[in-house]
Amino acid sequence: MSGFVEKPEPLQVPGLVHLHTGKVRELYRNEAGDLVMVASDRISAYDWVLPTEIPDKGRILTRLSLWWFDQLADLLPNHVLSTGLPAGAPADWEGRTLVCKSLEMVPVECVARGYLTGSGLAEYQESRTVCGLALPEGLVDGSELPAPIFTPATKAAVGEHDENVSYEEVARKVGADTAARLRQATLAAYSRARDIARDRGIVLADTKFEFGFDGETLVIADEVLTPDSSRFWPAERWEPGRAQPSYDKQYVRDWLTSAESGWDRRSEQPPPPLPQHVVDATRAKYVEAYERLTGTTWS
Repeated sequence: MSGFVEKPEPLQVPGLVHLHTGKVRELYRNEAGDLVMVASDRISAYDWVLPTEIPDKGRILTRLSLWWFDQLADLLPNHVLSTGLPAGAPADWEGRTLVCKSLEMVPVECVARGYLTGSGLAEYQESRTVCGLALPEGLVDGSELPAPIFTPATKAAVGEHDENVSYEEVARKVGADTAARLRQATLAAYSRARDIARDRGIVLADTKFEFGFDGETLVIADEVLTPDSSRFWPAERWEPGRAQPSYDKQYVRDWLTSAESGWDRRSEQPPPPLPQHVVDATRAKYVEAYERLTGTTWS
């Protein structure tokens, strides 16, 4: 059992049709047929959307995605049409709303890894592979890979795990040509972002992208290169052979599995609310990631 601890009721806004409530985002369609994405302050961990929000998180994700879209603009078009607030939308949507082109989305999570950790590390320890790709002996948690790799996953519903799949499985699912285009675009975007992050003292360990088609044009969509979709590590503290400190929600995960929380993730009980010190520390991580990457002060 997993999903929302307390599933929110979406706001009803004149002129907008609510389509979907995701882990973080509410998705609407406007009268022109465009998508309206609203990033909430919700946070998820261990396949649960938690009952406690992280202040400003949705705005940080939105602003950071827009910054990254600009950094990747010469590589890939993106789906953003406007950041303007739809007529009649609540004031709280300011800064967390994107009006986007409606695309034919590709049902694949396009993951690029430049470092070994997470589910990739678990597979490597068993078989010396990640998504079926052979890797050299001697790698440890946090090791930089010889070259970035494309390790796709299925796109899961709220409360379910994404599952790593092979490139061959993606080719069977979406066709060989589309699979090749996804791999090329994913690795190109990751490599660009990795270099930008490195110049700012951050290791981009891995990230996931989502793509859709506008006719024959492959377009990058959803959020990009945020702490929710990426593993960012402070470069000055990177040390292979151990778990790395990070700019994502690891602080939340660590608290949930600590004795202080009193929660057993193997049980069917929903996780408890986050205490204020965890909320404050998590918000600070998101703000620091934004400021280090963009070189601007969050306000």
